[in-house]
Amino acid sequence: MTRKSMTKLFLIGVAAASTIALAAEANAQEIQVSGPLKGAPAVRRLKLYREGRVEIAPTFTATLLDEYNRTILVGARINYGITDWLSIGVWGGFGAVQVKTNLTEQIDANADRQAGFNKMNLPCGGGDCSNPATANSGFTKQVSEISYIATPQITAVPFRGKFALFQSVFADVDAYIFAGFGVVGIKQRKDCANFQACASQDPNARTESKNKPAPTWGLGFNFYLSKMIALGFEWRMVPFAWNRSGFDGRGEGTDKKFPDRAVNADDETYRFNQMMTISLGFSFPTMPKITD
Repeated sequence: MTRKSMTKLFLIGVAAASTIALAAEANAQEIQVSGPLKGAPAVRRLKLYREGRVEIAPTFTATLLDEYNRTILVGARINYGITDWLSIGVWGGFGAVQVKTNLTEQIDANADRQAGFNKMNLPCGGGDCSNPATANSGFTKQVSEISYIATPQITAVPFRGKFALFQSVFADVDAYIFAGFGVVGIKQRKDCANFQACASQDPNARTESKNKPAPTWGLGFNFYLSKMIALGFEWRMVPFAWNRSGFDGRGEGTDKKFPDRAVNADDETYRFNQMMTISLGFSFPTMPKITD
C-alpha cells in the first residue's frame, strides 16, 4: 500500500471517530424546555375518577366453563379510592339463578342407576328406581352449586385513557387489576362412609351447605359514562376444591385417585372457577377531583 493511500485511510478514520463522538455528545445533552411549557405537568385538568371517592356498583356475574351447573350471582362491589390508581373494597354476590348444563341433563336422563357404582353415585327420582316414570331423574338435585361469594380486595389501575366509537362517542376508560381473599358458600353432596350409606341417601336431600376459603384475582375495564356513572366489565378467577358432581371418584390408593366406595373430602378436586361480571358503578361525591 502506498504512503498516499495510508494517509487517506487515516484521515477517513479520524473523520469517522469525530462524527461518532459528536453524535454521542449530542445524545447525552439534556433537552431544556423553556417558555410557557417550562415546569408544566404532563397532563392538565385530569379528572381523578377514583381518588377520595366511594364507588357503589351493583353487579351481575355468570360462572364460565361449568361442567354440571352454572350460577348467576347478583351482588355489589364497594370501593374506596385511596389514590386515583389504588383502591380498597369488597365484592360479593349470592347465587340467584342455578342453570343445569346439558351434560347434567344427559346424565340424568340416560345413565343406568343400577350398574355398579351408579347405585351410590346416581339417585333415582323419588328414591324409587323401580318406577320407570321417575327412575332416571334426581341427579340434578345432587350436583354442587355456588350459594354466595364474599371477598375483600385491592384494586390497582395501571392504565387509563380515552375510548372512541366511530369518532362520535367518547368516554374516559381505565383498565384495572384486583386481588383478594374471601369465602365461597356452596351446596355439595353430603359425606357418606360406605357403599350402602351412599346408595340409601335421600335423593331430595343429598346436599349440604359448606364454606370454602378462596383467593380471587382478575382484571377489568371501566367506561365512564358521566362524572358519576361507570359501566364495568370484569373477568374473575376464584379457585378452590369441591366435588362438583357428587360422585365417588377418588380416595383409594397411595395417590387417592381411585373410588373408595365413600363420598368425602377426598373426592374434591381443585378448580380455577372463572366468572364474568357486568357492573354499573355510582361514585360519591358525584363530582371528581380535577388536577391543575
